[in-house]
Amino acid sequence: MLFAIVLFCYARQSKPAFIEIRVIFDNVAYSKQLESAWGFSCIIEGMPQVILFDTGSDGNILLTNMKKMGIDPQKVDAVFLSHLHGDHTGGLGAFLQQNPQVTIYLPASSPASFQASITARGSACRALDKPLKLFNNVYTSGEMGSWIKEQSLIIDTPKGLIIITGCAHPGIVEIVSQTKNWLQKEVYLVMGGFHLEGQPLGELQRVAEKLRNLGVKKIAPSHCTGEAARKLFRELWGQNFLESGVGARIEVLP
Repeated sequence: MLFAIVLFCYARQSKPAFIEIRVIFDNVAYSKQLESAWGFSCIIEGMPQVILFDTGSDGNILLTNMKKMGIDPQKVDAVFLSHLHGDHTGGLGAFLQQNPQVTIYLPASSPASFQASITARGSACRALDKPLKLFNNVYTSGEMGSWIKEQSLIIDTPKGLIIITGCAHPGIVEIVSQTKNWLQKEVYLVMGGFHLEGQPLGELQRVAEKLRNLGVKKIAPSHCTGEAARKLFRELWGQNFLESGVGARIEVLP
């Protein structure tokens, strides 16, 4: 049985009244019914477009978990790739065999050969480099980072911004700070991989303090965040820390 993490928000005419985010691929276990493996993927529903964020590292695991969770690949409209590491793109080929009729939004620095492999399957491909509005209330941070280029997905809700990261290679603090400065709105939830595994306690404390100073209300780290960082965030955020991992569900209800 999958457990639900429920967040309440008030509907406004210009913002979605309901959003559901389900983690379908993660090395952090949440539901014993699903298989966990290194990587990350989640699906966002409740808006006109159903968005698949990243595809994990293994297509068979991705599709099997989707089936167990009652998620139909055919209902996905868009695939958003945070960056091109295999633990975030490895399931893409298997997914496109099930549903090639999607638009894939990926970093502009992606190799031309990778983009060609997508269009050869009949899928549309859109390369993104700068912060941009993709759909109503849905944005990309644009490519960030000087070494590993990565983009994050942003959803504007009545409670504030939801920021979803793949690995946060450019730095989770930088991603949150730049997003907040760009959109001039408070950050309600940050979730995904924070790339903090193996970092010393002092660095974890520094990151946590900066995120708190940025006003991040709720936090749901998983994937490459590391258990030490998750433990610290759990202590600092208390009831606003949301347990995440494969099978976790976050609902934003009116």
